[in-house]
Amino acid sequence: MKKILLFAIISFCTNIVFAQTDDALNYASTITTNDLKKHLTIIAGEEMEGRETGTKGQQKAAAYIEAQFKAMGLNQAPSLKNYQQFYPLYKDSGLSTLNIDGKELVYGIDYIAPITYNVPANAEAKKIVFVGYGITDTNYDDYKGKNVKGKVVVFFTGEPKQGENYIVTGTTSNSMWTYSGLSEKLDLAKQNGAVAALVLNPSVDSFTKTSVETSKRTNIYYPRESEEGANYILLSRAAAKNILGTDYFNSLLKKVKAAEALNTKSKKDQKIKFSFSYKKQKQKIDASNVIGVIEGSDKKDEYVFLTAHYDHLGKHNGKIYYGADDDGSGTCAVLEMAEAFKKAKTEGKGPRRTIVCMTVSGEEKGLWGSEYYSDHPVFPLDKTTVDLNIDMVGRVDTERKTADTLNYVYVVGHNKISTELPVINEGVNNKYTQLQLDYKFDDPNDKQRIYFRSDHYNFARKGVPVLFFYDGMLQADYHKPTDTIDKINWDLYQKRTRMIFHTAWEMANRDEMLKRDIPLSEEKR
Repeated sequence: MKKILLFAIISFCTNIVFAQTDDALNYASTITTNDLKKHLTIIAGEEMEGRETGTKGQQKAAAYIEAQFKAMGLNQAPSLKNYQQFYPLYKDSGLSTLNIDGKELVYGIDYIAPITYNVPANAEAKKIVFVGYGITDTNYDDYKGKNVKGKVVVFFTGEPKQGENYIVTGTTSNSMWTYSGLSEKLDLAKQNGAVAALVLNPSVDSFTKTSVETSKRTNIYYPRESEEGANYILLSRAAAKNILGTDYFNSLLKKVKAAEALNTKSKKDQKIKFSFSYKKQKQKIDASNVIGVIEGSDKKDEYVFLTAHYDHLGKHNGKIYYGADDDGSGTCAVLEMAEAFKKAKTEGKGPRRTIVCMTVSGEEKGLWGSEYYSDHPVFPLDKTTVDLNIDMVGRVDTERKTADTLNYVYVVGHNKISTELPVINEGVNNKYTQLQLDYKFDDPNDKQRIYFRSDHYNFARKGVPVLFFYDGMLQADYHKPTDTIDKINWDLYQKRTRMIFHTAWEMANRDEMLKRDIPLSEEKR
Protein backbone atom coordinates (compact mmCIF):
# COMPACT_ATOMS: atom_id res chain seq x y z
CA MET A 1 0.00 0.00 0.00
CA LYS A 2 2.86 2.36 0.91
CA LYS A 3 4.61 1.55 -2.40
CA ILE A 4 1.44 2.34 -4.35
CA LEU A 5 1.01 5.65 -2.52
CA LEU A 6 4.67 6.60 -3.10
CA PHE A 7 4.33 5.82 -6.82
CA ALA A 8 1.22 7.97 -7.03
CA ILE A 9 2.98 10.91 -5.36
CA ILE A 10 6.00 10.60 -7.72
CA SER A 11 3.70 10.42 -10.75
CA PHE A 12 1.75 13.47 -9.57
CA CYS A 13 4.93 15.51 -9.07
CA THR A 14 6.31 14.42 -12.43
CA ASN A 15 3.11 15.55 -14.17
CA ILE A 16 3.40 18.94 -12.48
CA VAL A 17 6.98 19.31 -13.78
CA PHE A 18 5.98 18.39 -17.33
CA ALA A 19 2.98 20.71 -17.15
CA GLN A 20 5.29 23.54 -16.23
CA THR A 21 7.78 22.80 -19.00
CA ASP A 22 8.42 25.94 -21.05
CA ASP A 23 7.97 24.83 -24.66
CA ALA A 24 9.58 27.99 -26.05
CA LEU A 25 12.67 27.44 -23.89
CA ASN A 26 12.76 23.76 -24.82
CA TYR A 27 12.80 24.37 -28.57
CA ALA A 28 15.05 27.42 -28.37
CA SER A 29 17.65 25.15 -26.77
CA THR A 30 17.88 23.19 -30.04
CA ILE A 31 19.53 26.26 -31.59
CA THR A 32 23.20 25.57 -30.90
CA THR A 33 26.57 27.00 -31.79
CA ASN A 34 27.52 23.66 -33.36
CA ASP A 35 24.59 23.73 -35.76
CA LEU A 36 25.07 27.40 -36.59
CA LYS A 37 28.73 26.73 -37.32
CA LYS A 38 27.91 23.69 -39.45
CA HIS A 39 25.65 25.73 -41.75
CA LEU A 40 27.78 28.88 -41.80
CA THR A 41 30.92 26.95 -42.70
CA ILE A 42 29.16 25.94 -45.91
CA ILE A 43 27.24 29.16 -46.67
CA ALA A 44 30.37 31.30 -46.19
CA GLY A 45 32.68 28.72 -47.69
CA GLU A 46 34.91 28.98 -50.73
CA GLU A 47 32.58 26.90 -52.92
CA MET A 48 29.86 29.57 -52.71
CA GLU A 49 32.23 32.16 -54.26
CA GLY A 50 30.73 35.04 -52.30
CA ARG A 51 27.10 34.34 -53.34
CA GLU A 52 26.77 37.36 -55.65
CA THR A 53 23.24 37.67 -57.01
CA GLY A 54 22.87 36.29 -60.52
CA THR A 55 25.96 34.07 -60.31
CA LYS A 56 26.55 30.35 -59.86
CA GLY A 57 27.61 31.01 -56.28
CA GLN A 58 24.21 32.46 -55.45
CA GLN A 59 22.51 29.52 -57.15
CA LYS A 60 24.62 27.07 -55.14
CA ALA A 61 23.66 28.82 -51.92
CA ALA A 62 19.98 28.73 -52.89
CA ALA A 63 20.24 25.00 -53.62
CA TYR A 64 21.83 24.38 -50.21
CA ILE A 65 19.11 26.30 -48.36
CA GLU A 66 16.39 24.53 -50.35
CA ALA A 67 17.95 21.15 -49.51
CA GLN A 68 17.95 22.05 -45.81
CA PHE A 69 14.30 23.10 -45.85
CA LYS A 70 13.43 19.88 -47.64
CA ALA A 71 15.42 17.72 -45.22
CA MET A 72 13.78 19.42 -42.24
CA GLY A 73 10.35 18.66 -43.69
CA LEU A 74 9.27 22.23 -44.32
CA ASN A 75 6.49 22.69 -46.84
CA GLN A 76 6.71 24.55 -50.12
CA ALA A 77 4.57 27.63 -50.57
CA PRO A 78 1.40 26.38 -52.31
CA SER A 79 1.79 28.64 -55.34
CA LEU A 80 5.43 27.71 -56.03
CA LYS A 81 6.68 24.68 -57.95
CA ASN A 82 9.53 24.20 -55.49
CA TYR A 83 11.07 26.11 -52.61
CA GLN A 84 12.34 28.96 -54.78
CA GLN A 85 10.52 32.08 -55.90
CA PHE A 86 12.34 33.16 -59.04
CA TYR A 87 12.44 36.76 -60.20
CA PRO A 88 13.93 38.27 -63.37
CA LEU A 89 17.14 40.24 -63.64
CA TYR A 90 18.72 41.56 -66.81
CA LYS A 91 22.04 42.46 -68.39
CA ASP A 92 21.96 44.69 -71.48
CA SER A 93 24.40 45.25 -74.29
CA GLY A 94 24.16 48.27 -76.57
CA LEU A 95 25.00 49.04 -80.19
CA SER A 96 24.93 52.49 -81.78
CA THR A 97 25.77 54.43 -84.92
CA LEU A 98 26.29 58.18 -85.14
CA ASN A 99 26.45 60.19 -88.36
CA ILE A 100 27.07 63.94 -88.46
CA ASP A 101 27.12 65.90 -91.70
CA GLY A 102 27.53 62.75 -93.74
CA LYS A 103 30.46 61.40 -91.70
CA GLU A 104 30.09 58.31 -89.55
CA LEU A 105 31.83 58.85 -86.21
CA VAL A 106 33.97 56.08 -84.73
CA TYR A 107 32.81 54.51 -81.47
CA GLY A 108 35.45 54.75 -78.76
CA ILE A 109 37.43 57.40 -80.66
CA ASP A 110 34.95 60.15 -81.48
CA TYR A 111 32.18 59.23 -79.07
CA ILE A 112 30.65 56.69 -76.73
CA ALA A 113 26.96 56.18 -76.00
CA PRO A 114 26.88 54.79 -72.44
CA ILE A 115 24.22 52.15 -71.96
CA THR A 116 23.07 53.84 -68.75
CA TYR A 117 20.04 56.05 -69.52
CA ASN A 118 20.14 55.35 -73.26
CA VAL A 119 17.13 53.55 -74.74
CA PRO A 120 16.47 51.97 -78.16
CA ALA A 121 15.69 54.81 -80.56
CA ASN A 122 16.41 56.44 -83.92
CA ALA A 123 16.94 60.19 -83.78
CA GLU A 124 17.40 62.67 -86.60
CA ALA A 125 17.78 66.45 -86.52
CA LYS A 126 18.81 69.38 -88.71
CA LYS A 127 19.96 71.74 -85.94
CA ILE A 128 21.95 71.65 -82.73
CA VAL A 129 21.60 74.13 -79.87
CA PHE A 130 24.30 74.83 -77.30
CA VAL A 131 22.67 75.08 -73.86
CA GLY A 132 25.64 75.67 -71.57
CA TYR A 133 25.43 73.27 -68.63
CA GLY A 134 21.90 72.11 -69.55
CA ILE A 135 20.43 73.53 -66.33
CA THR A 136 17.16 75.16 -65.41
CA ASP A 137 17.38 76.36 -61.82
CA THR A 138 15.96 79.12 -59.64
CA ASN A 139 18.66 81.68 -60.50
CA TYR A 140 20.07 80.26 -63.69
CA ASP A 141 18.40 78.92 -66.84
CA ASP A 142 20.33 77.65 -69.84
CA TYR A 143 17.10 77.05 -71.77
CA LYS A 144 15.68 80.55 -71.36
CA GLY A 145 14.75 82.01 -74.73
CA LYS A 146 15.73 78.86 -76.61
CA ASN A 147 13.57 76.59 -78.71
CA VAL A 148 15.13 73.10 -78.75
CA LYS A 149 12.11 71.11 -79.87
CA GLY A 150 13.12 68.55 -82.50
CA LYS A 151 16.78 69.57 -82.19
CA VAL A 152 19.94 68.21 -80.58
CA VAL A 153 21.18 69.98 -77.46
CA VAL A 154 24.85 70.28 -76.51
CA PHE A 155 25.91 70.85 -72.91
CA PHE A 156 28.78 70.43 -70.49
CA THR A 157 28.72 68.25 -67.40
CA GLY A 158 29.00 70.05 -64.07
CA GLU A 159 27.61 73.39 -62.97
CA PRO A 160 28.72 77.02 -62.63
CA LYS A 161 29.94 78.03 -59.19
CA GLN A 162 30.42 81.69 -60.03
CA GLY A 163 29.15 84.16 -62.54
CA GLU A 164 26.18 86.26 -63.55
CA ASN A 165 22.88 85.51 -61.79
CA TYR A 166 24.03 82.20 -60.31
CA ILE A 167 24.13 81.86 -56.54
CA VAL A 168 25.76 78.83 -54.94
CA THR A 169 26.09 78.25 -51.20
CA GLY A 170 29.56 76.85 -50.63
CA THR A 171 31.69 76.74 -53.75
CA THR A 172 33.09 73.30 -52.93
CA SER A 173 29.74 71.59 -52.47
CA ASN A 174 28.07 69.48 -55.10
CA SER A 175 24.47 69.93 -56.18
CA MET A 176 21.93 67.98 -58.18
CA TRP A 177 23.55 69.39 -61.35
CA THR A 178 27.01 67.87 -60.93
CA TYR A 179 27.98 64.91 -63.07
CA SER A 180 26.02 62.52 -60.88
CA GLY A 181 22.95 64.53 -61.86
CA LEU A 182 23.22 63.73 -65.56
CA SER A 183 19.84 62.02 -65.49
CA GLU A 184 18.20 65.31 -64.38
CA LYS A 185 19.81 67.12 -67.31
CA LEU A 186 18.65 64.48 -69.77
CA ASP A 187 15.13 64.59 -68.34
CA LEU A 188 15.15 68.35 -68.76
CA ALA A 189 16.36 68.08 -72.36
CA LYS A 190 13.51 65.69 -73.15
CA GLN A 191 10.96 67.92 -71.42
CA ASN A 192 12.07 70.77 -73.66
CA GLY A 193 11.61 68.59 -76.74
CA ALA A 194 15.21 67.73 -77.66
CA VAL A 195 15.65 64.52 -79.66
CA ALA A 196 19.11 63.79 -78.22
CA ALA A 197 21.97 65.34 -76.26
CA LEU A 198 25.64 65.71 -77.05
CA VAL A 199 27.45 65.81 -73.72
CA LEU A 200 30.88 67.33 -73.14
CA ASN A 201 32.94 66.36 -70.11
CA PRO A 202 35.60 69.03 -69.46
CA SER A 203 37.88 66.55 -67.68
CA VAL A 204 37.87 63.99 -70.50
CA ASP A 205 40.02 64.45 -73.58
CA SER A 206 39.69 60.92 -74.99
CA PHE A 207 38.20 57.62 -73.85
CA THR A 208 40.04 54.87 -72.00
CA LYS A 209 39.71 51.25 -73.05
CA THR A 210 37.83 50.50 -69.85
CA SER A 211 35.33 53.32 -70.33
CA VAL A 212 34.67 52.19 -73.90
CA GLU A 213 34.03 48.59 -72.88
CA THR A 214 31.88 49.41 -69.84
CA SER A 215 29.79 51.81 -71.93
CA LYS A 216 28.61 48.91 -74.09
CA ARG A 217 27.01 46.75 -71.37
CA THR A 218 25.27 47.02 -68.05
CA ASN A 219 25.87 45.19 -64.85
CA ILE A 220 23.05 42.93 -63.75
CA TYR A 221 19.99 45.00 -62.76
CA TYR A 222 16.48 44.68 -61.38
CA PRO A 223 13.81 46.04 -63.75
CA ARG A 224 12.03 49.07 -62.38
CA GLU A 225 9.78 51.50 -64.18
CA SER A 226 11.41 54.88 -64.62
CA GLU A 227 10.93 57.98 -66.71
CA GLU A 228 13.45 58.14 -69.52
CA GLY A 229 15.29 61.27 -70.55
CA ALA A 230 16.77 62.13 -73.92
CA ASN A 231 19.31 59.71 -75.39
CA TYR A 232 22.83 61.03 -75.11
CA ILE A 233 26.29 60.79 -76.59
CA LEU A 234 29.57 61.63 -74.87
CA LEU A 235 31.91 63.36 -77.33
CA SER A 236 35.69 63.28 -77.32
CA ARG A 237 37.37 66.66 -77.26
CA ALA A 238 38.47 66.34 -80.89
CA ALA A 239 34.96 65.51 -82.05
CA ALA A 240 33.51 68.39 -80.04
CA LYS A 241 35.94 70.83 -81.71
CA ASN A 242 34.93 69.56 -85.14
CA ILE A 243 31.26 70.14 -84.37
CA LEU A 244 31.40 73.45 -82.45
CA GLY A 245 34.59 74.90 -83.91
CA THR A 246 37.97 74.87 -82.19
CA ASP A 247 38.07 78.51 -81.04
CA TYR A 248 34.51 78.52 -79.70
CA PHE A 249 35.01 75.20 -77.91
CA ASN A 250 38.29 76.33 -76.33
CA SER A 251 36.70 79.54 -75.05
CA LEU A 252 33.88 77.56 -73.48
CA LEU A 253 36.22 74.99 -71.97
CA LYS A 254 38.25 77.70 -70.26
CA LYS A 255 35.13 79.08 -68.58
CA VAL A 256 33.84 75.64 -67.60
CA LYS A 257 37.13 74.69 -65.96
CA ALA A 258 36.87 77.89 -63.94
CA ALA A 259 33.27 76.92 -63.03
CA GLU A 260 31.98 80.14 -64.57
CA ALA A 261 28.49 80.75 -65.83
CA LEU A 262 28.12 80.49 -69.63
CA ASN A 263 26.39 83.25 -71.56
CA THR A 264 24.74 81.36 -74.38
CA LYS A 265 22.17 83.95 -75.42
CA SER A 266 24.11 85.14 -78.46
CA LYS A 267 24.85 81.68 -79.83
CA LYS A 268 22.41 80.84 -82.62
CA ASP A 269 21.24 77.40 -83.65
CA GLN A 270 23.79 75.59 -85.74
CA LYS A 271 22.70 73.72 -88.85
CA ILE A 272 23.69 70.08 -88.86
CA LYS A 273 22.75 66.80 -90.42
CA PHE A 274 22.44 64.53 -87.40
CA SER A 275 21.49 60.84 -87.32
CA PHE A 276 21.78 58.55 -84.29
CA SER A 277 20.63 54.96 -83.89
CA TYR A 278 20.70 53.03 -80.63
CA LYS A 279 19.80 49.37 -80.09
CA LYS A 280 19.81 47.17 -77.00
CA GLN A 281 19.94 43.44 -76.53
CA LYS A 282 18.66 42.01 -73.23
CA GLN A 283 19.93 38.90 -71.46
CA LYS A 284 17.55 37.53 -68.82
CA ILE A 285 19.00 36.06 -65.63
CA ASP A 286 16.94 34.47 -62.87
CA ALA A 287 17.66 34.97 -59.19
CA SER A 288 15.56 33.59 -56.36
CA ASN A 289 14.20 33.85 -52.87
CA VAL A 290 14.10 30.53 -51.00
CA ILE A 291 10.92 29.91 -48.99
CA GLY A 292 10.09 27.16 -46.50
CA VAL A 293 6.82 26.94 -44.59
CA ILE A 294 5.74 25.47 -41.24
CA GLU A 295 1.95 25.45 -41.28
CA GLY A 296 0.19 26.80 -38.23
CA SER A 297 -2.73 25.25 -36.40
CA ASP A 298 -5.85 27.28 -35.54
CA LYS A 299 -4.40 30.50 -37.03
CA LYS A 300 -2.69 29.00 -40.06
CA ASP A 301 -3.99 31.74 -42.36
CA GLU A 302 -1.93 34.32 -40.52
CA TYR A 303 1.85 34.51 -40.98
CA VAL A 304 5.07 35.23 -39.13
CA PHE A 305 8.03 35.83 -41.47
CA LEU A 306 11.65 35.12 -40.57
CA THR A 307 13.91 36.67 -43.21
CA ALA A 308 17.57 37.15 -44.04
CA HIS A 309 19.50 37.72 -47.25
CA TYR A 310 21.79 34.94 -48.41
CA ASP A 311 23.57 36.90 -51.17
CA HIS A 312 26.81 38.81 -50.77
CA LEU A 313 29.36 40.57 -53.00
CA GLY A 314 30.84 37.65 -54.94
CA LYS A 315 34.37 37.32 -56.23
CA HIS A 316 36.43 40.23 -57.58
CA ASN A 317 40.07 40.51 -58.61
CA GLY A 318 40.61 36.95 -57.53
CA LYS A 319 39.35 37.56 -53.99
CA ILE A 320 36.25 35.98 -52.50
CA TYR A 321 34.00 38.19 -50.39
CA TYR A 322 32.85 35.47 -48.01
CA GLY A 323 30.11 37.40 -46.20
CA ALA A 324 30.18 35.25 -43.08
CA ASP A 325 28.50 37.89 -40.94
CA ASP A 326 26.86 39.74 -43.84
CA ASP A 327 24.59 37.90 -44.08
CA GLY A 328 25.63 34.31 -43.70
CA SER A 329 24.89 34.76 -40.00
CA GLY A 330 21.29 35.81 -40.61
CA THR A 331 20.75 33.07 -43.18
CA CYS A 332 21.94 30.33 -40.84
CA ALA A 333 19.92 31.79 -37.97
CA VAL A 334 16.80 31.39 -40.13
CA LEU A 335 17.79 27.77 -40.87
CA GLU A 336 18.19 27.01 -37.16
CA MET A 337 14.90 28.66 -36.22
CA ALA A 338 13.15 26.79 -39.03
CA GLU A 339 14.38 23.51 -37.60
CA ALA A 340 13.26 24.47 -34.08
CA PHE A 341 9.77 25.45 -35.19
CA LYS A 342 9.45 22.30 -37.30
CA LYS A 343 10.43 20.15 -34.32
CA ALA A 344 7.76 21.88 -32.23
CA LYS A 345 5.21 21.28 -34.98
CA THR A 346 6.13 17.59 -35.25
CA GLU A 347 5.76 17.15 -31.49
CA GLY A 348 2.34 18.82 -31.43
CA LYS A 349 3.50 22.07 -29.81
CA GLY A 350 2.41 24.59 -32.40
CA PRO A 351 2.89 27.14 -33.82
CA ARG A 352 -0.61 28.59 -34.08
CA ARG A 353 0.31 30.90 -36.94
CA THR A 354 2.16 29.75 -40.05
CA ILE A 355 5.90 30.39 -39.94
CA VAL A 356 7.40 31.46 -43.27
CA CYS A 357 11.18 31.18 -43.44
CA MET A 358 12.45 33.21 -46.39
CA THR A 359 16.03 33.86 -47.40
CA VAL A 360 16.28 36.43 -50.17
CA SER A 361 18.87 37.40 -52.75
CA GLY A 362 19.64 40.78 -54.28
CA GLU A 363 19.90 42.64 -50.97
CA GLU A 364 23.41 43.88 -51.67
CA LYS A 365 22.27 45.16 -55.07
CA GLY A 366 19.37 47.20 -53.70
CA LEU A 367 16.92 44.96 -51.77
CA TRP A 368 15.83 43.35 -55.05
CA GLY A 369 14.57 39.99 -53.78
CA SER A 370 12.48 41.39 -50.95
CA GLU A 371 11.14 44.12 -53.25
CA TYR A 372 10.02 41.43 -55.69
CA TYR A 373 8.38 39.44 -52.90
CA SER A 374 6.56 42.45 -51.46
CA ASP A 375 5.24 43.31 -54.94
CA HIS A 376 4.42 39.64 -55.69
CA PRO A 377 3.57 38.17 -52.27
CA VAL A 378 3.02 34.46 -51.91
CA PHE A 379 1.02 35.00 -48.72
CA PRO A 380 -1.31 37.97 -48.07
CA LEU A 381 0.54 40.93 -46.61
CA ASP A 382 -2.52 42.02 -44.65
CA LYS A 383 -2.40 38.64 -42.91
CA THR A 384 1.34 38.85 -42.27
CA THR A 385 1.56 39.84 -38.62
CA VAL A 386 5.28 40.60 -38.63
CA ASP A 387 8.58 40.30 -40.45
CA LEU A 388 11.56 39.57 -38.19
CA ASN A 389 14.57 40.32 -40.35
CA ILE A 390 18.11 39.28 -39.46
CA ASP A 391 21.07 40.90 -41.19
CA MET A 392 24.43 40.50 -39.44
CA VAL A 393 24.09 39.02 -35.94
CA GLY A 394 27.34 37.09 -35.60
CA ARG A 395 29.87 39.70 -34.58
CA VAL A 396 30.59 42.65 -32.31
CA ASP A 397 30.46 46.25 -33.46
CA THR A 398 34.11 47.34 -33.34
CA GLU A 399 32.99 50.93 -32.66
CA ARG A 400 30.95 49.97 -29.61
CA LYS A 401 32.92 50.88 -26.49
CA THR A 402 30.33 50.19 -23.77
CA ALA A 403 30.55 47.53 -21.06
CA ASP A 404 27.81 45.39 -22.68
CA THR A 405 29.85 44.77 -25.84
CA LEU A 406 29.44 40.99 -25.53
CA ASN A 407 25.75 41.10 -24.61
CA TYR A 408 23.82 43.37 -26.96
CA VAL A 409 21.96 43.52 -30.25
CA TYR A 410 20.70 46.52 -32.18
CA VAL A 411 16.93 46.42 -32.76
CA VAL A 412 15.55 48.55 -35.58
CA GLY A 413 11.90 49.37 -36.26
CA HIS A 414 10.66 49.10 -32.68
CA ASN A 415 8.88 52.48 -32.79
CA LYS A 416 7.26 52.09 -36.19
CA ILE A 417 3.96 50.62 -37.43
CA SER A 418 3.00 48.75 -34.22
CA THR A 419 3.26 49.79 -30.57
CA GLU A 420 3.25 46.10 -29.61
CA LEU A 421 6.62 45.34 -31.19
CA PRO A 422 8.85 46.51 -28.31
CA VAL A 423 6.47 45.22 -25.65
CA ILE A 424 6.71 41.65 -26.94
CA ASN A 425 10.38 41.74 -27.88
CA GLU A 426 11.47 43.28 -24.59
CA GLY A 427 9.23 40.92 -22.65
CA VAL A 428 10.71 37.71 -24.05
CA ASN A 429 14.23 39.10 -23.89
CA ASN A 430 13.84 39.97 -20.21
CA LYS A 431 12.46 36.50 -19.54
CA TYR A 432 14.93 34.38 -21.52
CA THR A 433 18.09 36.08 -22.75
CA GLN A 434 18.69 39.44 -21.02
CA LEU A 435 20.48 40.98 -23.99
CA GLN A 436 20.90 44.75 -24.09
CA LEU A 437 18.44 45.86 -26.80
CA ASP A 438 19.92 48.99 -28.36
CA TYR A 439 17.63 51.29 -30.37
CA LYS A 440 20.44 53.54 -31.61
CA PHE A 441 19.56 53.11 -35.28
CA ASP A 442 15.92 54.10 -34.78
CA ASP A 443 17.06 57.65 -34.14
CA PRO A 444 15.41 59.81 -36.86
CA ASN A 445 18.79 61.52 -37.29
CA ASP A 446 20.66 58.27 -37.97
CA LYS A 447 23.09 59.24 -40.71
CA GLN A 448 23.53 55.61 -41.75
CA ARG A 449 19.78 55.26 -42.48
CA ILE A 450 19.94 51.66 -41.31
CA TYR A 451 16.14 51.31 -41.19
CA PHE A 452 16.06 51.62 -44.99
CA ARG A 453 19.02 49.37 -45.76
CA SER A 454 17.83 45.80 -45.30
CA ASP A 455 14.98 43.62 -46.46
CA HIS A 456 12.50 44.37 -43.67
CA TYR A 457 11.99 47.76 -45.33
CA ASN A 458 10.07 46.21 -48.22
CA PHE A 459 7.62 44.70 -45.73
CA ALA A 460 7.40 47.95 -43.77
CA ARG A 461 6.63 50.04 -46.86
CA LYS A 462 3.60 47.77 -47.36
CA GLY A 463 2.44 48.31 -43.78
CA VAL A 464 3.70 45.07 -42.20
CA PRO A 465 5.20 45.50 -38.69
CA VAL A 466 8.93 44.74 -38.69
CA LEU A 467 11.84 44.24 -36.35
CA PHE A 468 15.36 44.17 -37.71
CA PHE A 469 18.16 42.57 -35.66
CA TYR A 470 21.69 43.71 -36.34
CA ASP A 471 25.15 43.72 -34.76
CA GLY A 472 26.19 47.15 -36.09
CA MET A 473 29.42 46.01 -37.74
CA LEU A 474 29.93 48.85 -40.26
CA GLN A 475 33.69 49.15 -39.86
CA ALA A 476 36.35 46.44 -39.55
CA ASP A 477 35.57 43.78 -42.20
CA TYR A 478 32.27 45.13 -43.52
CA HIS A 479 32.05 44.44 -47.27
CA LYS A 480 35.61 43.16 -47.34
CA PRO A 481 37.06 39.73 -48.20
CA THR A 482 38.02 39.45 -44.52
CA ASP A 483 34.41 39.01 -43.35
CA THR A 484 35.16 35.36 -42.59
CA ILE A 485 33.82 32.67 -40.30
CA ASP A 486 36.76 32.82 -37.88
CA LYS A 487 35.58 36.30 -36.78
CA ILE A 488 32.18 35.07 -35.53
CA ASN A 489 31.42 35.29 -31.81
CA TRP A 490 29.58 31.98 -31.52
CA ASP A 491 28.12 32.32 -28.03
CA LEU A 492 26.71 35.79 -28.72
CA TYR A 493 25.45 34.63 -32.13
CA GLN A 494 23.60 31.72 -30.51
CA LYS A 495 22.11 33.97 -27.80
CA ARG A 496 20.85 36.51 -30.33
CA THR A 497 19.30 33.79 -32.48
CA ARG A 498 17.51 32.27 -29.50
CA MET A 499 16.16 35.68 -28.52
CA ILE A 500 14.75 36.19 -32.03
CA PHE A 501 13.23 32.70 -31.89
CA HIS A 502 11.49 33.55 -28.60
CA THR A 503 10.13 36.74 -30.15
CA ALA A 504 8.82 34.81 -33.15
CA TRP A 505 7.35 32.12 -30.87
CA GLU A 506 5.37 34.67 -28.89
CA MET A 507 4.12 36.45 -32.00
CA ALA A 508 3.15 33.16 -33.61
CA ASN A 509 1.19 31.88 -30.62
CA ARG A 510 -0.54 34.95 -29.15
CA ASP A 511 -4.29 35.41 -29.65
CA GLU A 512 -4.20 38.48 -31.88
CA MET A 513 -2.13 39.70 -34.80
CA LEU A 514 0.03 42.72 -34.05
CA LYS A 515 -1.77 46.04 -34.07
CA ARG A 516 -0.93 48.42 -36.88
CA ASP A 517 -1.50 51.58 -34.91
CA ILE A 518 1.37 53.87 -35.96
CA PRO A 519 0.97 55.66 -39.32
CA LEU A 520 3.51 54.77 -42.00
CA SER A 521 6.38 57.19 -42.34
CA GLU A 522 6.46 59.11 -45.61
CA GLU A 523 10.25 59.05 -45.62
CA LYS A 524 11.71 56.99 -48.48
CA ARG A 525 14.94 55.12 -49.05
